[in-house]
Amino acid sequence: MTSCILQPARVASASIVMMLALVALAGCSFQPDEEIWEVSGPVFGTRYHISVVLPEDRERIEALAEGIGEALDGVDASMSTWREDSELSKLNRLEDQSDWIPVSDPLFEVLARSDQISRLTDGAFDITIGPVVNLWGFGPDARPDQVPSDKALAQALASTGFENLRLRADPPAVKAALPQYIDLSAIAKGYGVDVVARYLDSEGVKAYLVEIGGEVRTQGKKPDGSVWRLAIEQPAEGGEHTVNRIVTLPSRAMATSGDYRNYYESEGRRFSHTIDPETGEPIAHNLASVSVIADDSMSADALATGFTAMGYERAIALATRENIPAYFIIRTENGFESHQTPAFSSYVTE
Repeated sequence: MTSCILQPARVASASIVMMLALVALAGCSFQPDEEIWEVSGPVFGTRYHISVVLPEDRERIEALAEGIGEALDGVDASMSTWREDSELSKLNRLEDQSDWIPVSDPLFEVLARSDQISRLTDGAFDITIGPVVNLWGFGPDARPDQVPSDKALAQALASTGFENLRLRADPPAVKAALPQYIDLSAIAKGYGVDVVARYLDSEGVKAYLVEIGGEVRTQGKKPDGSVWRLAIEQPAEGGEHTVNRIVTLPSRAMATSGDYRNYYESEGRRFSHTIDPETGEPIAHNLASVSVIADDSMSADALATGFTAMGYERAIALATRENIPAYFIIRTENGFESHQTPAFSSYVTE
């Protein structure tokens, strides 16, 4: 994996992937001894953009860039379904998973958090939905020539269910009576953000913004003492990307899930990449985007996906009950409407 370093980060090119970071950098008044440096590169089929607040020290920043790449390589080697040699792919290929299968600590951590969020969302977030995701053409398999038949869908759905997985913490292991195909694409990016944040913490970096494919985590403040500011994107299919809302994110994580980001059209229908684990069908409700704030990006990532699958009414009721900061954008006949939980209001600036 290769990384690039820009000096200073405020001269970075304005791509939509960098909307969050660009808003975060806007209005900075830099101190002479510190600047915001950006490290970026490809990962997980998207790109990462990491802004660190440090005095000018080319050697240290290059070492950080190398360490970040190695940390993300480790996540990819463990949790990718696109790599045949990954730990997860090897697990998924096992025809018999009925006995305890040892797994690495990082993989177990993600599996355990996935289980917690699956239970919280009544199965709306489900990492065992991989066979159905692949059937609809959103996994590593090729996109189907036609919409899956009811029979094929029923067969794929019959083998899924997060409750089929059993986890053992010490030593870390997993088993399932029925072989499972686990897909961590809805939580692994967030976990990757957390892994980078932990690495930067271990290296003594006091202030940073880590972003991978729209999942974000911040720490500390910018050189002028202000808090990181992030943009929530207005849903759009094609055309110019605009900002719906600006929020402050003081040493927290935020993830956004939207049905407008990854979809395809076939036979006159539109198919979102977010699959409802209960029906096995791509979601077809009016919830266009969900943004969730949490202590860690892994949780925010998974919750945003689960809320998207649930739909607006169920999701905002759960988020409000659990005091989760969440921001919803829904489609109406008159355009988009925005709603937020009480816990989210303190983060909104404009």
